[in-house]
Amino acid sequence: MRYAVLLLLVVFTTLAQAADYAREKQWADEIIPTIVVGEPLYLGAAGHRFLSLLTLAPHARAAVVLIHGMGVQPNWGLIGVLRTRLPDAGYTTLSIQMPVLARGAKADAYTSTFGEAGQRIAAAIHFLQRKGYQKIAVVSHSMGSRMADHYLSRHPAAPLAAWVAIGMPGRFSSGLRHGRFPVLDLFGEEDQPAVLHGAAQRAEVMRARQGSAQIMVPGADHFFDGRDDMLVRDVQAFLDRAVGG
Repeated sequence: MRYAVLLLLVVFTTLAQAADYAREKQWADEIIPTIVVGEPLYLGAAGHRFLSLLTLAPHARAAVVLIHGMGVQPNWGLIGVLRTRLPDAGYTTLSIQMPVLARGAKADAYTSTFGEAGQRIAAAIHFLQRKGYQKIAVVSHSMGSRMADHYLSRHPAAPLAAWVAIGMPGRFSSGLRHGRFPVLDLFGEEDQPAVLHGAAQRAEVMRARQGSAQIMVPGADHFFDGRDDMLVRDVQAFLDRAVGG
């Protein structure tokens, strides 16, 4: 009897934390008709198709995989800003739908999606490689930065030229202390407490990686509301130094 109860609890917990593909489809149905800049397409990972938004830059110097935060979609907020404005600076962007959970899910529950998130990141990188891009960077925000951190700390040889982690909650994984590509840790002066509290550890990691940097944007909050120009400026300047040559 006790075993049966425990088994039911395990099954219930697993289902409660499974990726919500119906919610992803709802996001796709809502945003695809609104896309004016770029092209919607689908990639596959973990046996599931996921929406991606490809925005080409003429004579692109590099390509950027964009990774949004918790429970949103690839044209949301600051990711949508970067998706449409970085191509003007010579960077093709591929903004990908990350796994989402049911509405109301807490941040800690998202660790159950990190494995699939990593597979989606790998699929996006592979897609851009097949398109002929030799220099590829990742730009992530919030929970997306945690997902990227999980993937990159386990794949230090990933074929990347740079990573921009925006609003990274907490610390970088220990596996990121060494690596070949430079990292920008970018956050706001008025960011969330988890982001601010981890800043000292992240700065220490940056010092161990050649070409890396940490920038705190004065007056900016976690979502860079009203700071779009500063956000694009800092991301573009780092990409120019890291991969734009």
